[in-house]
Amino acid sequence: MAAPSGVAGRWLLPGLVPVVLLCLAARAQEGSSTADFDVRPGGMVHSFSRSLGDYTCTFTYSAQGGTNEQWQMNVGVSEDNLLFSCSIWRPQGKSYLFFTEFKAEVKGAKIEYAMAYSAAAVGGQSDVPLKQEEFEITETTVSHKEGKFRSELSKLMIVAKTPRDEL
Repeated sequence: MAAPSGVAGRWLLPGLVPVVLLCLAARAQEGSSTADFDVRPGGMVHSFSRSLGDYTCTFTYSAQGGTNEQWQMNVGVSEDNLLFSCSIWRPQGKSYLFFTEFKAEVKGAKIEYAMAYSAAAVGGQSDVPLKQEEFEITETTVSHKEGKFRSELSKLMIVAKTPRDEL
C-alpha cells in the first residue's frame, strides 16, 4: 500500500504506480533523464541530484560496509507537465550496504505517492517494500525514521504533482 503521509489529499493505488511510471517514461521520452552514480560506504553523508526543467530530485544518504555500489536515478516529467517522477534504485536488485540514513527530496512539486524498498525487482523477483513504520513521507521528502529503519534500502519511487497555473 502507499504509505500515507497525512499531507497529500489523494494517493495512487500501489498497483497503478508502475503503470504511471511506465506512462511517464513512454510519453515523455524527451522529458526524462537517467544517470548512474556510486553509493559509497564509509559513514559520511553523500548526495546526488538530477534536475529536469523546474524540478529537482536529491538523494542524500549515509551507508556502511562493503564497497561502492552502482545505482541509478531517473527523473521524468509527464507530457502534460502535471507529474514529476523520481526513481532511485540499485539495478542489481539488493544493496548489501548498511544504510544509516536516507532522504529523497523533490523541489518544484509535491509528493502524491512514494514508496521505499529493501530489495528491487530483478530476475523474476518482486520489489520488497519497507514496512510503513520504517520511513516517512512529507510534501517534499521521503526519509528514514530514526530508530525504526532497519538499514536496508535498494529502491525509492516518488511521483509528485507539479504546480498548475490556473487561468
